Amino acid sequence: MTIHQDWEKADIARFATLPQPEMSWFKGEVHATRVATMPLSKRLFDIVLALVLLVPLSIVMAVFALILLIVQGRPIFYAAPRMVAPGRTFTHLKFRTMLRQEGDFGVTGAHKAWRITPLGHFMRRTRIDELPQLFNILKGDMSFVGPRPTIREYVERYPTVYGQVLKSRPGVTGLATLIYHRHEDRILRRCKSAEATEAAYAGRCLPTKLKIDLIYQRNRTLALDLWIIWRTVLTVLYKDERPRRRGRK
Repeated sequence: MTIHQDWEKADIARFATLPQPEMSWFKGEVHATRVATMPLSKRLFDIVLALVLLVPLSIVMAVFALILLIVQGRPIFYAAPRMVAPGRTFTHLKFRTMLRQEGDFGVTGAHKAWRITPLGHFMRRTRIDELPQLFNILKGDMSFVGPRPTIREYVERYPTVYGQVLKSRPGVTGLATLIYHRHEDRILRRCKSAEATEAAYAGRCLPTKLKIDLIYQRNRTLALDLWIIWRTVLTVLYKDERPRRRGRK
């Protein structure tokens, strides 16, 4: 009932031939290979909130799991290896929202849009597809707020940067997600091939997101986490809302 995504050497070789972003702006210490210790207050907050949310949302997950089974068939879940720290992976869980395709790799751009099912579009828009991550949070591999889970290839490509970024556990949402997600979507929607999507993501999106993730890492507090969660909820509820500019009179 679960898709497991593995990164073959051929896929990594394809990434290596694509343009690489500059990371000369980052000056930091050499990364550590151990999982960074999460502040106790943050961990307790994650556990309590996850348990509270699981009471009503377990029903929602069960309903959508049944619908997915009927409409799309198995597997219901999409499970992919992501990095919890340099040198350590975890299984990232989400509901499956795309048609299966052998040899799939890379981030989602316009070249994959046709594979997103109608139900998948709804689940992505409402972020229902991310509800299984509550189990990742309870296990301790993720937090509600942090950098978005990333693949091993990027961590190995930029070990010093990710050595700092992954001092915070990967998050369901985060400062970079809140600030940059819409702009990233607009960039990737214009990419018509896997190579173009990867080049745009690695060259334009990733450096900006890493900068924002570092800002979060250096300023994280429980108050900031609460603000990010609240703003994320508002973004999901009022997704089409845009700031209006006042015209000149």
